[in-house]
Amino acid sequence: MEKRKMESTVEQMRTFFEPRGVAVIGASRRTMKAGHVIFKNFVINKQRNLFKAKLYPVNPNEKTIQGFTCYPSILDIKDEVDLAVIVVPAKVVPQVMRECAERGVKAAVIITAGFSEIGNHELEEEVTEIAKNAGIRVLGPNCLGVFDSQTGVDMLFLPETKTLTTGDEVVATPRPMAGPIAIVTQSGAFGAAALDYLTGKQMGVSKFVSFGNKADVNASEMLAFLLHDPKTQVILFYSESIDNGREFMEVAEKVTPKKPIVALKVGRSEAGARAAASHTGAIAGSDNIYSSAFKQVGVLRADDLEEFFDMGKALAFQPPAAGNNVAIITDAGGPGIMAVDECVAQGLNVKRLSDETIEKFEALKSEGKIPRFATNFNPVDLTGSVTSEMFERGTRILLEDPEIDGLIVLGLHHLPALQEDFVDRVAELTKNCVKPVVACDVGETEMALHIRSRFDKLGIPAYFSPEDAARGMAALVDYGLYLKKRGQFDQYLQSFMERSKHRFSK
Repeated sequence: MEKRKMESTVEQMRTFFEPRGVAVIGASRRTMKAGHVIFKNFVINKQRNLFKAKLYPVNPNEKTIQGFTCYPSILDIKDEVDLAVIVVPAKVVPQVMRECAERGVKAAVIITAGFSEIGNHELEEEVTEIAKNAGIRVLGPNCLGVFDSQTGVDMLFLPETKTLTTGDEVVATPRPMAGPIAIVTQSGAFGAAALDYLTGKQMGVSKFVSFGNKADVNASEMLAFLLHDPKTQVILFYSESIDNGREFMEVAEKVTPKKPIVALKVGRSEAGARAAASHTGAIAGSDNIYSSAFKQVGVLRADDLEEFFDMGKALAFQPPAAGNNVAIITDAGGPGIMAVDECVAQGLNVKRLSDETIEKFEALKSEGKIPRFATNFNPVDLTGSVTSEMFERGTRILLEDPEIDGLIVLGLHHLPALQEDFVDRVAELTKNCVKPVVACDVGETEMALHIRSRFDKLGIPAYFSPEDAARGMAALVDYGLYLKKRGQFDQYLQSFMERSKHRFSK
């Protein structure tokens, strides 16, 4: 993508996230309607003083909605409207788009389904042609639209709470807190699940974009925008197909040296590709071609949903690794071995520690500061007699080893002598460290959740299993090696450390 074209695209995409005036066409007073939920989202964010643009409901059958004057048509709105959110039946969308064109709207999000995904290509082409002639950028149709944690734009027709048949009200689709991760997804349902997951894991989101059928705006244009978005540091990209592969590669190659992209490309199998094609009406393409293209431009590909989030979490929290030599420190031999096996499977090197480092551990043994029966080759097993002080001493030695590029800390919380302050001690050692550290505590008890949450809040990504921790470290190694290959490792590392100065919170 040419520089001039990219700059133009960035400004066009900005309207979706930072509009001056929004018209929700198809807003409704009926609580079960998507138009009701979407308009209510905007109203709630206005009440929170988060959404500050002008807001207009459009519905010829209503006088007011949620205290706002309702307009029969967007043409009846006299003030500025640069973004339209369209939630009307598919057959009505062309007429609505003509009115948007007459009104001078810059961008439109078509939430409505019933287009190419069900074979209705002519209707989608008609809408696209209207938009093209009017210079309107279109997201969708058949999408969830946009969520921006900073500006309060929220088009998700997913209520935050639901009332059960028992009468109890529960959180249904919570909105995540603000953070460094952007989600770009072709599937709205997957996107909703991703938001739910990230909220539960207390991982912050900068922006969320659901493409749907991609009648106009595509992944390449959105990636170009996110490259220049100061709130986004990591991009999670779910895809069923990529149109204009050459443009995608050109844009991705500009983005990845500055912001990692993790891709979950589905449709690997023949049956999966067929399902992907029927989902949005797009052609999925050869899986081998995607893998090769991603690798060439530095896009990190996840094999499954869990790895997708594991990689994103690691890249958001920790700096890339300068090499693939990984050390493991643990208080339990079995999980340590599991981590080693997965590290090796991921192409990482879990080598024997240097003689100098081993001597440091032997000195601790002779001084009685770690158990005499602790192993210190790699993994370093501090055994079930571990204390917080032992974890701190061992971690310091490993981080000081010039041959070690990254560290995995496996701290099982249930051991009697281990206090929870081992988390704070380890985190303190990593504050100004340029080597990545990831952690693991196995379990789903309250204490296990607390330990992992504490690590996360202190900037160290923590995982449920040793394998997850190893995959998180592998992402940091792979990204670091890519940056080194591009000659941009030091530049990225400096930028990461600068913006991460305040990422640790007590």
